[in-house]
Amino acid sequence: MKILKKEKIKLLEMMLTVRLFEEKARELYYNGSIRGTLHLSIGQEAVSAGACLTLNEKDYIVSNHRGHGHCIAKGSDEKKVLSEILGKKSGCSGGRGGSMHIFDIHSGVMGTNGIVGGGIPIATGIGLGILLKKLNSVCICFFGEGASNEGSFHEALNMAAIWNLPVVFICENNQFCDTTPYRDVTPIENISDRSASFGINGVSIDGNDVLEVYKQVARAVKGARKGNGPTLIECKTYRWEGHHLGDPCVYRTKGEVKKWREKCPILRYKKFLIKQDVLTEGEINIIENKVKNKMNESEKFALASKSPNPNTVFEYVY
Repeated sequence: MKILKKEKIKLLEMMLTVRLFEEKARELYYNGSIRGTLHLSIGQEAVSAGACLTLNEKDYIVSNHRGHGHCIAKGSDEKKVLSEILGKKSGCSGGRGGSMHIFDIHSGVMGTNGIVGGGIPIATGIGLGILLKKLNSVCICFFGEGASNEGSFHEALNMAAIWNLPVVFICENNQFCDTTPYRDVTPIENISDRSASFGINGVSIDGNDVLEVYKQVARAVKGARKGNGPTLIECKTYRWEGHHLGDPCVYRTKGEVKKWREKCPILRYKKFLIKQDVLTEGEINIIENKVKNKMNESEKFALASKSPNPNTVFEYVY
């Protein structure tokens, strides 16, 4: 699959946007501006950027508790996502969802989910809705490797398979379900092997290679749009932070984290773009500064926004 120069540049800009957004959220958390906790996706930017840039405005995504990057890559306004995390009225969910339950229908973000595996049946339901309404849309469902051991995973993929639904299931394998190493609780090397039991296509790829993510997801999205049914894609990556901010991370070594940091998807892609004469180092710096300015603007907007009126607490409750 040939990828145009402008698409290659978009992939870099989106990865930088996700990385710097997460770093800004981390900064606001530690200075006390964000309450509760945060689950960041630093180190996993190639998955959100590569996957979501294959979609259009009429497509949908469903995400999990580590979903800020997915929402932004799908088109949600960074200012509104950050406002949502701060619980502000200007947030994309009116401050009601917070970090783990972002909803932005205008961008096709049909909810992130704090329940492990909770979004997978929702994505299958969206796929059924697309089929019944005869829409030319696709839904991407993001979930972690821990969710692949949940009953919801098997039930939802089975249903998506028998009904031939336009859903691309993306397992973002960052090696840990909370504090439990993937290898300790899953008896197979590749989660994509489970696709065989549903009779659908499955593939495991390097989730830190943004071009590979883009190519494989684009192929699956194209097939789903043509009526070829669902695909299961496992993206093998790594989260640099703990399960949540404040996690002491006693279940992994500093050497392991260092090894994966050296596989940084953004640094790797920058080197590729320079080597292939797509961008110069100076041009990359310009893009990075542009994104930094955007994040600073988002911070100002979110901090200046008002909190929701307590009298509206029962709105949208059924």
